[in-house]
Amino acid sequence: MKKTIITSIISIVSLVMIGLAIFFIFKPIELTTEKKYSTSLIQEKITDLSELATLKYEYSDVIVSRTNRKISLGITDVKFAEAIKLIKYSGYLKAGTDLSKASVSYNKEKDSMLVRVPKARILDNVAEIEKAKVEDVKGNILSDYPTQTVFDVISKNKEKVEKKKISEGLLEKADQSTEKLLQSFLKSNEYKNISIEFY
Repeated sequence: MKKTIITSIISIVSLVMIGLAIFFIFKPIELTTEKKYSTSLIQEKITDLSELATLKYEYSDVIVSRTNRKISLGITDVKFAEAIKLIKYSGYLKAGTDLSKASVSYNKEKDSMLVRVPKARILDNVAEIEKAKVEDVKGNILSDYPTQTVFDVISKNKEKVEKKKISEGLLEKADQSTEKLLQSFLKSNEYKNISIEFY
């Protein structure tokens, strides 16, 4: 009788243990299916994609710069020490969006995901001044061409490059790159009906 009771107890304990094991083994699977509706997790992952969503444009440019010294003769000024320099430098622009400001909403009934992200902007405009090369085209010992002038000329030119690339659609291309990246990421997480909105 005692053996039967002990055997029954062992059987019950074994069944409880097996039940608990099954519960804890399959619980993560249940959680992963619920992840589909967890927008906070998706939003966190999207923020991690910020660097990948950045579009980089590298360029090299040559600037012709002129400086001169003048002598005032009262009625007019006379140039007597003109300097012409060729300034060669490289730089890059980075365009992208701050995905930490993205908002994510999931419609369970329609099984659709909406992601709203800020429009792209210029994140970096860097001129590699330390690698710039300055060549003489015209000048003499009286010519004065300070290093600060080189910095100023390059600084003004990089602003022109930025405006030009924006007018040529650099920011729109950055938005397209971001949209493709987000679409690919969300599809890999089994979302099908995806809308990306820029604001």
